[in-house]
Amino acid sequence: MIKFEHIGLRYGIGPEILSDVNFSLDPGSFHFLSGPSGAGKTSLMSLLYLGRRPTRGLITMFGQNTGGLTREQLAAQRQRIGVVFQDFRLLNHMSAFDNVALPLRIAGKNEKEIQGNVNELLDWVGLGEAKRSLPNTLSGGEQQRIAIARAVITRPRLLLADEPTGNLDDEIGMRLMNLFEQLNKMGTTIVIATHNQAMMDSFGHPRLVLDKGRLSVEEGSTELRKKLQGVF
Repeated sequence: MIKFEHIGLRYGIGPEILSDVNFSLDPGSFHFLSGPSGAGKTSLMSLLYLGRRPTRGLITMFGQNTGGLTREQLAAQRQRIGVVFQDFRLLNHMSAFDNVALPLRIAGKNEKEIQGNVNELLDWVGLGEAKRSLPNTLSGGEQQRIAIARAVITRPRLLLADEPTGNLDDEIGMRLMNLFEQLNKMGTTIVIATHNQAMMDSFGHPRLVLDKGRLSVEEGSTELRKKLQGVF
């Protein structure tokens, strides 16, 4: 579904932040993205959600070379991608319901369909009773679940999450991971950028590891993934 070939990225005339990055993601796969601070994880994520173009190399997404896409075509591709940013990026003047409904309204869906889909998803993430609440009146874990609901409401083919369990307690973090596992079982391809070694060790997914702008792929635990399939 996604293929990076000899990707390089630099800002201005500085050195390459990413250098000769090669990897591919199969439909329905689940990967962690790890590496030390400054390794280039945020830059790689920005390429994955088509927030910027690489300096060199070829990115193929959903069967298309992204380098030749127009602005309108890029916008259409982004509608297939859900993103959970580390800082949530919720609109604090809008209710939880309206934050989640925003992508559907931008896509021109009718209000009856929006009401049904958003209410169902908020119930699914355990926030049905808080749908009229403003984000800044909710806990960090609740805001994160709103951000996740907003990211998945359009049923994206690809979900990207940047440190989704950062600064959350273990119980809430595990609850969020359970949501990601369920989404993955429904067919969504998932990439989670994280520093949380314990969380990565608890799940059997392969890792994309960045170090000084270069990427390697580490296979996950097949046996652990098989055991977890019976849990989620």
